[in-house]
Amino acid sequence: MRRSAEATAMAANPQVQAPGLRHPLLRSLLGALVTALPIVLIGLLVLAFAPAYLVRVAFAAYVNLLIVLGLQMFMGNSMVANLGQGAFVGIGAYSVAILATPVAMKKLSIPHAPFGLGQIAIDPLLAALAGLGISGVVAVLTGLVIARLSGEAATILTFSLMMIVHSVFIHWTDLFKGAQAFFGIPQIVGLPTAIAAAVAGIVVARLFKDSRAGLQLRASAESLLAAKAFGVDVWRLRLIAWILGGMMCGAAGILYAYFMGTINARAFHFELVMTTLAMLILGGMRTVSGAVFGSAVLSILLEAIRSLESGAEIAGLTLPPLLGLSGIAMGAVIVLGMTFRPRGIFVRLELDEVLRYWRRPKAAPPVRQEREPT
Repeated sequence: MRRSAEATAMAANPQVQAPGLRHPLLRSLLGALVTALPIVLIGLLVLAFAPAYLVRVAFAAYVNLLIVLGLQMFMGNSMVANLGQGAFVGIGAYSVAILATPVAMKKLSIPHAPFGLGQIAIDPLLAALAGLGISGVVAVLTGLVIARLSGEAATILTFSLMMIVHSVFIHWTDLFKGAQAFFGIPQIVGLPTAIAAAVAGIVVARLFKDSRAGLQLRASAESLLAAKAFGVDVWRLRLIAWILGGMMCGAAGILYAYFMGTINARAFHFELVMTTLAMLILGGMRTVSGAVFGSAVLSILLEAIRSLESGAEIAGLTLPPLLGLSGIAMGAVIVLGMTFRPRGIFVRLELDEVLRYWRRPKAAPPVRQEREPT
């Protein structure tokens, strides 16, 4: 309890938390760029040498990374479990689908769209901004309630949010086409856009984590009573993190829709939630580097496993189809991670902080002085 109170006191007075640190904002920005560097290099290698199939796989991985970063901003700093990220991804994707799809295509896909939405089509960039705005409005309205809750109550509420939004997508067929695919969305983005969005997401998540608000929010996760005793407005901080995380997930949905050109409500349901949650648990939910590491490792692992699901030949041995193996792998990652590394790979330090720690010169052992004979 004493340690939590000290951490909260430092968070409430950030001037005393890091003496000698002249430019904390610059250090956070440089640290974010160091974390993003491997992601950029992988993306450039894929663009230069990979076939079209792997480019699509890489794009999906970068979209998942954005979702995990949005999840980390709220869940990693507040330690309140969030299962509603699929709702915001779907809201972002369907917003641009409804607003940017050409009218001629809407006559085929949503001919009975309400509010005259079937008769209008706006610029894709404006539609993307509108999608971000809609995601933010939904995040504000839901966050006013979710930010006041903790523990199981908050987790159940976020899961209920996902179920409600998914039910709207499925049953409002005049607008969202239900279980059928919504097609005709302009395909205007590629892997370079996804790489740039991932770098921007890493920077935003790191700046928030190292900001005064992020530090106070993590301190409240250690001890809620101590944080309130020091005057920390926990509800406001949780609301800010929830809105930022929701908008980042909405941005991921916008990229997904503009790349695929076709979306379906099933893409934003339970499988997406479990995949991104497993990525965050594997890497470490308290750090941005953990979100990046978990997303990269699990994306590669799942793609390798999916290649085995339809059967494969390894060293002359023909394997039978192993349908459902990727789902088993995700469950195994969560179980094994929570058992052996419950706090993830990157527990507390970011990648740049780990590198700086390794480069720190080791202290020389004390020299033993011989006593002079008397």
